[in-house]
Amino acid sequence: MIRVLLAEDVRILREALAGLLALEEDIEVVAEVGSGDVIVATAVLTRPDVAVIDIELPGMDGLSAAAELHERLPECRTLILTGVGRPGTLRRALSAHVAGFMVKDARPTELVEAIRTIARGGRVLDPQLAFAALDVQGSPLTKREAEVLRLTASGAEPPEIAARIGLSYGTVRNYLASAVTKLNARNRVDAIRIATEAGWI
Repeated sequence: MIRVLLAEDVRILREALAGLLALEEDIEVVAEVGSGDVIVATAVLTRPDVAVIDIELPGMDGLSAAAELHERLPECRTLILTGVGRPGTLRRALSAHVAGFMVKDARPTELVEAIRTIARGGRVLDPQLAFAALDVQGSPLTKREAEVLRLTASGAEPPEIAARIGLSYGTVRNYLASAVTKLNARNRVDAIRIATEAGWI
């Protein structure tokens, strides 16, 4: 019997998924949660074989929860469900040691087979997401530009960034301006969005 934990914040979807899986003779849903920050604690208690996790969750996002779950309970394998497949998100998912990555509009039979494949030790990757990731060019940003942009994305202001990494305020501003230009972005916020979606920061 494959023991499954479901993590989906939209109750109707979570209950629909649980109902769908309950129809399978070899699958048992042992836990249902609606928030990312309770996934690991629930998994430790219920010991699922596979955790099916929505990427967008309150409390803690699905990928962060998957990475923590891998550390605390490595025998539980993870399948991430996403509404929008971005190349950067796929790379982040792979670095979080997820075993599967699927779009939410997959057919129910595909989800069931993905759970079985993952429980057997296999991996599942939506082909369209894989091709999208392969299509992305290498980052045009230098290491320093990426670092400054990543710190900006975390909420740090240029003076704080300058003090933290040992640069002058003017140099940090120049790196930010250069990143915005290289990414063809409208402003810093747009540059952060572009770089994050491509997996460059």
